[in-house]
Amino acid sequence: MLLALLLRICAGSMLFWRRRDGATAIEYVILIVVIALVVLAAGKLLGPQIATFFGKVGDALT
Repeated sequence: MLLALLLRICAGSMLFWRRRDGATAIEYVILIVVIALVVLAAGKLLGPQIATFFGKVGDALT
């Protein structure tokens, strides 16, 4: 679901930037896609540790 949203955002930004300057727009889209993939990979890898951390914080507050 999140990946589909990111792909839709990337596609929309590609159409927007394509109208202005083709080469620069493609570079920006590639950069956005790479950043999105890094964020998704980090979330996938660190997800359980983050959940454990917030679980401990929640337990400490109660």
